[in-house]
Amino acid sequence: MASATSIERYTFEDFCLLIKDGQKGDLIDGVIYMASPENTDANDLFGWLFRLLGDFVEERDLGRIFGSRVAFRLDDDHGPEPDIAFVRTDRLHLVKRGYVDGPPDLAIEIVSPESMERDYVEKREQYRQAGVPEYWIVDEMQQRVTLLKRSASGAYREAKPRKGVLHSQALPGFWLRPEWLWQQPRPKKTRVLAEILPA
Repeated sequence: MASATSIERYTFEDFCLLIKDGQKGDLIDGVIYMASPENTDANDLFGWLFRLLGDFVEERDLGRIFGSRVAFRLDDDHGPEPDIAFVRTDRLHLVKRGYVDGPPDLAIEIVSPESMERDYVEKREQYRQAGVPEYWIVDEMQQRVTLLKRSASGAYREAKPRKGVLHSQALPGFWLRPEWLWQQPRPKKTRVLAEILPA
């Protein structure tokens, strides 16, 4: 179960010093939350989705995909480590050796029982305030993907599937059938990528 390190408030600089390589944590409102070791099902889901997105981004030369151990400095009190994040090519100058100095263009969180409140409420608001254009909440327990797109007014609006497909704006041309995520075994990534990418 994730827990706050203490009631003391920390800065992003503190966060970077305290959270070592290989650890996953989030800085939310100056509080550090450490993640529990993930279960093997969540790890498999993460790996499949991370590789699919990474191959798509590489094929389209759109930018870079980051995994769950990379912190994004939103301000001095907020430094989330999304499970998966995307940064466009024209914003890669924000990538530093130990963190990314700004919000991602796409954040994905894979929900665990102990992260439900943070992923659905706290991180949603954190990402919205930081101007993250697109936020995906992947909930394996409910077998549901919530795709939130930031409107011109700054509010998140949930995008509904069209004919069973969710379309990304942050990743032009990328779409996903949520059912792929829950299939056992999941479809081969090469076949899915061939279906997504035009011939």
